[in-house]
Amino acid sequence: MANGLGLGDAYSATLGRIKGQGGEKTRLGMAALMWISHSERPLKADELCLALAVEIGSPNLNTENIPSISTILACCQGLVVVGKEASTARLIHFTLQEYLRAHPEPFDPAHSTMAEACLSYLNSQQVKALSTSPPPSLQDTPFLEYSCLYWGVHARRDLSDCAKQLALKLFDDHSNHIPTKILLQAQKLYGHAFDLNKISLFAGLHYASFFGIIEIVASLVAIGGCDINKLDCGGNTPLAWASRNGHEGVVNMLLGQDDIIPDKQNNDGRTPLWGAAWGGHEGVVKILLGRDDVNLDQTDDDDRTPLFGAAHNGHDGVAKMLLERDDVNPDKPDIGGRIALWWAACNGHEGVVKMLLERGDVDPDKPDNDGQTPLWGAARGGHEGVVSMLLRRDNINSDKPDNKGQTPLWRAACSGHEGVVKILLERDDVNPSKPDNDGRIALWWAARNGHEGVVNMLLERDNVSPNKPDNDGRTPLLGAAHNGHEGVVEMLLARGGANPDEPDIHGRTPLFSAAYNGHEEVVKILLRRDDVNPDKQDIDGKTPLWWAARRGHEGVVEILLARDDVSPGKRDRYGRAPLFWAVENGHKGVVALLQPPESAAPSLW
Repeated sequence: MANGLGLGDAYSATLGRIKGQGGEKTRLGMAALMWISHSERPLKADELCLALAVEIGSPNLNTENIPSISTILACCQGLVVVGKEASTARLIHFTLQEYLRAHPEPFDPAHSTMAEACLSYLNSQQVKALSTSPPPSLQDTPFLEYSCLYWGVHARRDLSDCAKQLALKLFDDHSNHIPTKILLQAQKLYGHAFDLNKISLFAGLHYASFFGIIEIVASLVAIGGCDINKLDCGGNTPLAWASRNGHEGVVNMLLGQDDIIPDKQNNDGRTPLWGAAWGGHEGVVKILLGRDDVNLDQTDDDDRTPLFGAAHNGHDGVAKMLLERDDVNPDKPDIGGRIALWWAACNGHEGVVKMLLERGDVDPDKPDNDGQTPLWGAARGGHEGVVSMLLRRDNINSDKPDNKGQTPLWRAACSGHEGVVKILLERDDVNPSKPDNDGRIALWWAARNGHEGVVNMLLERDNVSPNKPDNDGRTPLLGAAHNGHEGVVEMLLARGGANPDEPDIHGRTPLFSAAYNGHEEVVKILLRRDDVNPDKQDIDGKTPLWWAARRGHEGVVEILLARDDVSPGKRDRYGRAPLFWAVENGHKGVVALLQPPESAAPSLW
């Protein structure tokens, strides 16, 4: 580049130098660039080294062929680096990735080659010899996880005859289930249920349908005796896997078989349509909707229909297709009493919410089993657009509490969603001082959680008491002091009506709570007030100094001891002074602060 070459020319020249090395150096350099630029996720250095050692079709992995990462880096002529923290091999700059994508010729056919390498490794004697119980350590077999999870992705993009034969070989050999187990364990992370003791039920047709490799599916279906409705260890049919993963070609092929059961439920009660709707695969949904033998409103074990999946995940296109059907009930509740609108509102999916609100057969104020309405869920999530949309409806109760007495405003304030709080406070039918079942108002939770913006908005209201306690006598100020929210404490004290020395039912004041948790700045703020008693005892006779000493908060102890109106020897009702607990708990710094002159020691101890 210093000689006037552009960035692309510089990369081209460097690739020329890699090719000019000749022999094994050229192979390693170009293969490394292929893997890094075409892999489905970043490769660790040891994964890359092992991938480059695989001989396509060989039944054994020759460990002597595994190159060192330093050798690979040298062969790549500076185009590849390894991150220090994650030990991930990556290209030197994102522009190189763009260049290689625009110039794929040196690596063609990359994906078929990578599929062949993954499958050769999975079919190797080393992998077959791995124990399934206990499962192998992925650190000791670094290329195993990538091969199991992604061989099919590469094969679907470009399937060679060699990869096809290697895949069929993998399916035929059920003496080792390590690849299947790793694949299904990864799917469990997405909420799928499997009986891994029956892992052999996951057959080749499930594999090929899962990855959407239509050529292999066609070959397996053509084999006599192949059960296309076979349930795997999770109760999934091949059609269920193809639908869930959006593989339209495989879905069409399987549905073309005379003995296909398109509505078969898995172990969770979910049908292929359910899986396609959940994943937002519009093409697959459209195909299944064209069948007369598919129940569009079939529920799973949690009573959730395909529409639920679309609404939950915000798949507007799928929701629109389902809502156009007369045999779909958009107001059907699940096992928790939640309708599709509830899920869409709760997750902030405005498009689906709009479609559902346009229906005359959807109750926009329908609570679930916990009394939580769609508006409540939208307020909890801070979804301002959905909240506004719902509040435009005349049949919405904007102040409706759930079973715990928590209103939409309460929920939004608790979570600090200022935009939603502002929208709700503009309503005449919202009571900002309505308490929940524990007597806590919206201000109480906003103060306790330190949401200054929400606190400020609520304090501007004349009908909000800054001193309103909950059922345990704890005020918003006490909650803010307890958690050390200095800004909120200042705001509450600046507002008339907040008693800075109000005790709860246990006799504990805001100063007590701040001292208990070691919040020095809050302690200082409260001690600046003339109406705060720094030596006030709770019902057990414990003072703020008592708890600060017991918990080892040296800074708070020092602040309190600087006061003339704080007695360091004041005992609790059991006769224990602050120094007793400082010694008992080994707080040497506090002991040094409290240690009195020798003549006064008995009274303090």
